[in-house]
Amino acid sequence: MARLSTLLVAVAALTRHTCLAYPRALQASKVFLSGRDVDEQYDYIIVGGGTAGLTVADRLTEDGKNTVLVVEYGELSNSPLISTVQGGFMGMSDSQFLYDIQSVPQKNLQNRSIAVLAGKVVGGSSAVNAMMTVRGTAADYDRWGNFFGANSHWSWDGLLPYFKRALNFAPPDAAVTESAEITYDTSFWGNTSGVYAGWPSFQYPGTTAQMDAFRGIPGVPFVKDSGSGEPGVYWYPTFMDPTLVERSYARTGHHDKAANRTNYHLVAGSKVLKVVLDGTTATGVSFVPVGSKKDTPQTVVSARKEVIVAAGGIHSPQILQLSGIGPRELLSSANITTVVDLPGVGQNFQDHPIIQATFTYRKFTYRPTSQDLFLNATFSAWADTVWAANRTGPNSLATGNAAAWLPFPVISPRSADISSALAAQNHTLYLPADTDPTVAAGYRAQMLSYASALKENSTAFYNLVLTGGATNGIVVDLHPLSRGTVNIDVSDPYNKEPLVDYRALSNPMDVDIMTDLIKFTRRYHLDNPMTKEWAATELSPGASTQTDAQFADYLAETLSPSEFHPAGTCAMMPRELGGVVDEELKVYGVQGLRVVDAATMATLVGGNTCQTVYAIAEKAADLIRFGPPTVVE
Repeated sequence: MARLSTLLVAVAALTRHTCLAYPRALQASKVFLSGRDVDEQYDYIIVGGGTAGLTVADRLTEDGKNTVLVVEYGELSNSPLISTVQGGFMGMSDSQFLYDIQSVPQKNLQNRSIAVLAGKVVGGSSAVNAMMTVRGTAADYDRWGNFFGANSHWSWDGLLPYFKRALNFAPPDAAVTESAEITYDTSFWGNTSGVYAGWPSFQYPGTTAQMDAFRGIPGVPFVKDSGSGEPGVYWYPTFMDPTLVERSYARTGHHDKAANRTNYHLVAGSKVLKVVLDGTTATGVSFVPVGSKKDTPQTVVSARKEVIVAAGGIHSPQILQLSGIGPRELLSSANITTVVDLPGVGQNFQDHPIIQATFTYRKFTYRPTSQDLFLNATFSAWADTVWAANRTGPNSLATGNAAAWLPFPVISPRSADISSALAAQNHTLYLPADTDPTVAAGYRAQMLSYASALKENSTAFYNLVLTGGATNGIVVDLHPLSRGTVNIDVSDPYNKEPLVDYRALSNPMDVDIMTDLIKFTRRYHLDNPMTKEWAATELSPGASTQTDAQFADYLAETLSPSEFHPAGTCAMMPRELGGVVDEELKVYGVQGLRVVDAATMATLVGGNTCQTVYAIAEKAADLIRFGPPTVVE
């Protein structure tokens, strides 16, 4: 919750600027507000009009050969809180754009409940996220394919073309590039998408200094471009239209350009109850208006070809379970007939934990800083003036464009020991007692993969986003070992939100790894010749935290298990490893049904999930249209 509080405070501080954002005009389109208006049958029905769903819908309708219906829970909004880039996540300041979900109490976090944030609007989480355009490392994507074998088409090489297709890269302004020493390599990017990877027209000079300071620590790699698939210190772009200087997201990049197609329909404000099955074949979906009473008649729409579930890491497993696809015991307890006993549905839940390791610099001489936008009236007035005049300056900067994404051997002198200990674990002990053996086998495969990665330099485990200001230190654990669950609430499965359990710190080695992430952050600030002149003071956890027990207590008190990146709950893994979908993203045991979103990530990527979800959706569209690629052995 601490991270959420930090974000919302920042959002509140930036609301003074929202009157300057230009609302986007609602385009004429086949957007329906009621299920009564949709057709009875489509070639494809997509459940979820978010990052993945709108991408797939655009691609499936662009040649005019298929009809598509998108069913979205949220509304189509033109709120300036979404379009503005100021602050990067202004949409989070309005609860109408977010699901209202709290996790179950986390026993290892002093029974705290955690806000489970996901976008509830056409565009999904891409409409409200922090606009950070970051990929994982090549090893993250190779790991997915390795669960299937050496010849899988899920790999860095197999996904790079879709990363290029997914975004339109706009290089930063030449003057800013030179003054901030920004580096990039356009060979890792494309230029055909309607979703932009753009850059602000301003960078704080302290950001460059904070990046350079990593040179004071031996072994830290520096990467020319964030899209290279390499871990290291680098600049990264923002989901921003460089011409409009507005958020670029799935609605603007995919829905708006496709909305006038006669073969494309979207119905908003609609809650999908289940996928309709004829035996083990998906034939359509049933849905009702959001907020309907229990006796409200359902709209049932048929799919000639496929149903594609793209409701995200929280709601995709819920929809499968409500449809009779999931763990038999869970479904039986909810009086839902099991159609396909698929134990992995709703299991393997992951998110990026956020650790507070905060430092302030008493002698930070780089001016202006990010704090000056709020504390220096002269600088703030200038920023407002240039923004109003031509949409440039500090207000074009969302949440920063530089960070360190570092492998564990650079972070920890005991990486080899931690690797060996993880490999030697009895991994089943750290899963729920009733975990199916296939899910346990998949968890073991993941942990063994991580054990290798912990002692190698190809996977980033540590993330420190650089602020350009005199306070720094929000640290992200990029590959948590603990696994949670997202399951229907058996007391009222169709009307209540699913029960979300992060099971934070259930694998005790997470504490060991996070402790070393904090210690490295200390080293960067306090034992680094490049930062000595800043005169840093540790705010949290504080100099008195030194022993393993003290670090464990600190994490229990302050850890947020979520960076709002829910994933893994419909994992793409072999069925014998607890997988839910195969390499074509088809649900095991069901014909005509796929899942396409972050729920399919077997393991989290070492970066923000949005860009990866776009790539998954682009690849999925090709799998749907053309089938799997030929892999030469």
